[in-house]
Amino acid sequence: MGKRSPDIYDVNESDFQQKVIEASRQSAVVVDFWAEWCAPCIALAPALERVVEECEGSVILAKVEVDDNMRLAGHYRLRGFPTVILFRGGSELARFGGSRPAHWIREWLREHLGG
Repeated sequence: MGKRSPDIYDVNESDFQQKVIEASRQSAVVVDFWAEWCAPCIALAPALERVVEECEGSVILAKVEVDDNMRLAGHYRLRGFPTVILFRGGSELARFGGSRPAHWIREWLREHLGG
């Protein structure tokens, strides 16, 4: 795997509050709830990462591996994976499920964040 952008990082239950909720007060945070056994999760990851890298810091991507963080998955009442949730100003702004192409993700972010 290539070098990951500093705007993309792994998050778990213990640092979720700081790296997602608090961070979303500075910039939008997209949280990718994924699992290694989930084919659509693996398919979604490159598109999601590409779109976030294009945002050049205005949007950051936090990746949560659900098998290790089931309480977070339960807290956000996730029904399936992948589930992507957009946080801004400390709270959830929008979410989508399933694998989507980069152009769809770009449009979804534009719709919810403007610009």
